Amino acid sequence: MASEEELFANIDALLEEEPQLPPPSERARLREAAGITQARLANALKTTTQSVKNYENGRSEPKSPRLEAYQRLLNGWAAKYPAHSAPAAAPRHPAPQPHTAPATPETKTAAPAEAPLAAAPAPAAPAPQPTAARPATPARPPAAKRTAKPPADPRFPHGPLAVLDGDGSAYGVDGLVLDCPATTVVELVEWTLHESGLGAPKLHRHGKDADPLIALTATAAAKFGLPERLEDRRGLRLEEDHPVVKQIIKAKWKLTQRGFGPWARIYRKAQGTQRQCVQLAILPWDALDERSWPGVSDMDPADTARVLGLYAQRVTTPRGSTAVSGLELMTELRPPTRPVRDETSGNWISGHNPGSLGTEPMDPAPPEGQPEHPAVFHSGWQGGFLHEEAYQWVRPVDLLSDEECHLPYAIGLDLNTAFLAAAARLTVGLSAPDHFHAPAFSPKIPGSWLVDLSHVEIDPRLPSPFTPSGERPTGPAWYQTHTVAYAQELGYNVAPLEAYLRRETGAYLDPWHDRLKAAYVDTLADLGVTKDLTDVEFLAAMERHKDIDPVLTAVLAAIKGTVKGGIGKLFQNPQGRNYKPGDPWPAMQRPTWRPDIRAAVISKARVNMHRKLYKMADMTGLYPLAVLSDCVVYPSPGPSPLDFLPYAASGKPQPGGFRLGPTPGLAKLEGVRTMLWAVDVMEQGDNPASLIKGGNAVLDDGE
Repeated sequence: MASEEELFANIDALLEEEPQLPPPSERARLREAAGITQARLANALKTTTQSVKNYENGRSEPKSPRLEAYQRLLNGWAAKYPAHSAPAAAPRHPAPQPHTAPATPETKTAAPAEAPLAAAPAPAAPAPQPTAARPATPARPPAAKRTAKPPADPRFPHGPLAVLDGDGSAYGVDGLVLDCPATTVVELVEWTLHESGLGAPKLHRHGKDADPLIALTATAAAKFGLPERLEDRRGLRLEEDHPVVKQIIKAKWKLTQRGFGPWARIYRKAQGTQRQCVQLAILPWDALDERSWPGVSDMDPADTARVLGLYAQRVTTPRGSTAVSGLELMTELRPPTRPVRDETSGNWISGHNPGSLGTEPMDPAPPEGQPEHPAVFHSGWQGGFLHEEAYQWVRPVDLLSDEECHLPYAIGLDLNTAFLAAAARLTVGLSAPDHFHAPAFSPKIPGSWLVDLSHVEIDPRLPSPFTPSGERPTGPAWYQTHTVAYAQELGYNVAPLEAYLRRETGAYLDPWHDRLKAAYVDTLADLGVTKDLTDVEFLAAMERHKDIDPVLTAVLAAIKGTVKGGIGKLFQNPQGRNYKPGDPWPAMQRPTWRPDIRAAVISKARVNMHRKLYKMADMTGLYPLAVLSDCVVYPSPGPSPLDFLPYAASGKPQPGGFRLGPTPGLAKLEGVRTMLWAVDVMEQGDNPASLIKGGNAVLDDGE
């Protein structure tokens, strides 16, 4: 038989346990039985009405000391209004109806003062409060037809990410807010992996689940001991002897080679199939670059979470710049490995996933690399290099006619996500290149061809389709397949002298294109720019779409940055003042370092642009003034693209030329200036396509 000492020890242990609250439905019943409104209860608990609603629908729990006060009250009510009895009197206020409107950003502000509630019996001893969740919403109601929702995967009930503020509020997707008790970075990592419910399921059945992302605001970063800004502006990382870095290493966690920078990845070796990795984004360290995430630096945490959450839902969980995310998305959608059965042992092992780039880096063909690449540098290659870049061309002023100079306007048209349109159904090489002498040209084989295209005649009022400068080639040069195929399409004979071709091919970028196209079109639609608009309506919608919702505007910009940056990352050059030609550099040592694929995309984009320029001249007699990547400037008799674009008698756009619309490859208005302004810019040696929108654009070559 147990002694008195043992019994009392057991009772003391129970008293020390965390206070237990009745089920959410019982909490609501007790409050209504007492005739107390949610607002009055919120005032007594010094919280908000929305928080009380959350307590009563099970979405969150109060934390200490509010927990003990709430339990004390519920215990008192339970003694007065047991479940089997009716309330002593009718409620003094009507019971509130279910309220589905989201909470406002003032969820932490106390309600107006009312009379305090009567005291109830003393509660059990206080104890630490577990993680709780409460819904909240950004400062403005969402304008989107589609909103970011937590994934259906039960392993990640709270969505892919959260934005953490200094008071421990972690703002997630769909207006969710989690209480994060962490006071150190190590505690934050542990909480994220084991308590937060954050993460996202894999995008491909052979891929990996997305690691949870925590974005730290300036106040959260300061709370964890991180500096206000990084002193190392070149390396963009904390020094190795910083207390936070030492704390991480001491706790047996690891940092990637990027160290603790704006995008810090903290991990341990996976346990079986369970990854142990958390991605941090340090917002005061410019993790979200203003060029790719416009306006986000000025948003409150709830809106920032809405931006990142919608991007994660439609594209991928961010894990770096939009360029890094764009490149990672390719691998997510085309994982390098898959399970295969070993014929010898019968066991399942990791094998190559057909259609992917594999797990090993691949040396480029000599003309596809650059002089610094080890395989090129040490081979003594002197045969020239592929130069497939975006257009940067201005028509010579002396080729302007009097009729053109007397037109009143110059209008810039911009092709929507031109590189994304070029990636559609694009066959690229997947295996290593093989060298051929004097091969017969085939437009179906991806590779690099040494061809003399200097004999191809192009109207001088149009840029050459074969060079980024638009100048006519002067002799043999290396071209990607699409460029040579276009010369053949124009009716000219092509006779390659050499070629580096790939035997294994595939449409590697197809799933990447499809996902980003859907993200772009859906986000534009949320901003009121839909596919069913007439051209007049489309121009009007585009003029006002950036004023609809800053959150959606930022998401749209990030999607465009993902396209351009992802393509640019396929050919990342060596960096750093100490680099020596012939030495390897980090980017070239990954399987996705593929300059030939980048060249294929840009070649196709430039050919697509020239095909439209050529067709426009044929249909309308109009010739461009300048081209900069995906922007072209035309002289116009009126201030609208409708004044010079070709339309059939039925009112429908003529096929082949530039067409207005919201999908990749169609055009939108970039800017309108006077023709006098355009000619003046051209005479000064500048490109009007870079200035017509205002400011000074840079060549958008995907870097």
